[in-house]
Formats: sequence, structure tokens, C-alpha cells
Amino acid sequence: MFRRIALAAALFFAVPAVAPVAQAGAILDRITAKGELKLVLLNDYPPFSFINDKNELAGFDIDVAKAVAAKLGVKLSIDTPAWEVIAAGNWHGRWDICICSMTPTAERAEVLDFPVKYYDSPAVLAVHKDETRIKGIGDISGKSIAVQAGASYESYLQKSLKIPAPGAEQPTFPFDKVTVVPYETETVAFQDLALGGGKRVDGVITNFVTAKERIDATKLFKIVSDKLYVEPNWVAVEKGDPAWSAKVKAVIEGLKADGTLSAISKKWIGIDITG
Repeated sequence: MFRRIALAAALFFAVPAVAPVAQAGAILDRITAKGELKLVLLNDYPPFSFINDKNELAGFDIDVAKAVAAKLGVKLSIDTPAWEVIAAGNWHGRWDICICSMTPTAERAEVLDFPVKYYDSPAVLAVHKDETRIKGIGDISGKSIAVQAGASYESYLQKSLKIPAPGAEQPTFPFDKVTVVPYETETVAFQDLALGGGKRVDGVITNFVTAKERIDATKLFKIVSDKLYVEPNWVAVEKGDPAWSAKVKAVIEGLKADGTLSAISKKWIGIDITG
């Protein structure tokens, strides 16, 4: 197991030497030729990506992607499949980039490349506002906890989460076995939690910023944990194209240096989480 994780960590910054999926330079050449950057993300992860009251995709990740497309001098197109499809990799040219709040894991590093981190945010436990049984993460033993299917939170509850990014803080697991309830969308998970703790689920583990957004919007939930672990969120790309990875890293670092990422973060979140 350790060998597998160590190998995955090395893949973040080193191009695989054997059987690359994408030919070096092919993705950037395709983007330039078509004049289009194909983004993939979720459409129900506010304030990072969601459908607004104008029926348009909006949010932090959307604005970051627009800034990247502008730097490349191309238009942006967006697709929103299920999270499991995005994280499974093997895109085969369907998408060029995932600016989609993805936390690298050992498994994901086997099928995707992660050229650059663009923000950090803690994972937290949210429960119904009237919940009295769960006062912290240590109280979830034997409970039913909802997560986005395929998200790092699912691995966390299974006590198998490893974050192989350099310098990442590794999570601890101060609870016994729980019933993990995966949902295709967090919106439905929170709708079920809104029925009351113990009705369908007892809590939801998610990103602090997303939890706060839903708490502010509904007044139905509360956060009962400190940070469970800090999620380093990286841009993901198809595996095996070092030229594209290098370009993505340079563009994101440029957006950090000129203050664009900070401004986008303050617009949607109120503080700068881009580091």
C-alpha cells in the first residue's frame, strides 16, 4: 500500500515514463487549433460551481476557468457529468481541464495529472440545526453520513484517505465504523439532511465553504467539527501530456501573481483561499 501511494505522489510532478495516455503537446495543440478550452466540473457545488437564478453556470471555479481561457486566447465550453466520471480519468479528449475543486488522492493520481494547486479548504461535518446526538466527529460512529459519491470524503469515512500531494496534512480518523451514504449530488444529500437528523442521514461531510453557503442560504444546518483535514484542491488534466501540464501550471501561477485568483476568491467567498 505504501509503495502504491509513494508512486502516486511521484506522478504529480513527474511525467510517466511508460505508456503515456496523451502525446506530449497534443492537448495544447488541439485547444489552439479549435480555439476552445473544454472544462469539466460539477453544476451543484456552490459557491464553486452552480446554476444561478439566470439558469447560467456561475461560481469560483467557473470564473477561474474563464480567466484561464482568456489567458490562452480561446473560448470556454463546459460539461457537467457525474463526479465519478470526471474522477475516473481516461477522458480520451472529451475534456481538456478540470478546474473543479478536486483533491488529489493516490487513486486519482494513477489516472489524472495534477499540475498545480489553486486553493485550500478544510473538510467539515455538517448536521441538522436541531441535532443533539452529534457534537463532533467522534460522535458519528454507527451513524449514516452522506457524501458526494466518489469524493475524498467517502475515502475519509472508510479510513482509507491518503493525500499524496507534497506537504499535505494527512487525516486522522477519530471514529468507529459508519454507514457511508453516497449521493450523486450534494444538493440531494442536504435536502435529505433537511428532513432532520436520523430521518435519512445523520450528517454530511463536505467542504467548509460549501457547507457555509448552504447554512447561510437555508438556516437548517450547522457545522459541528473543526477541520477534519485540509483539502488541497488542484487543477486536473488528462494524463501524460507534459507540455499541457506545464502550460496550465504557468497560467495558474500567473493568475496568482497578478492577483486574479485572489480577487475571484474574495468575490465568491469573501476571503482569499488561494494561498
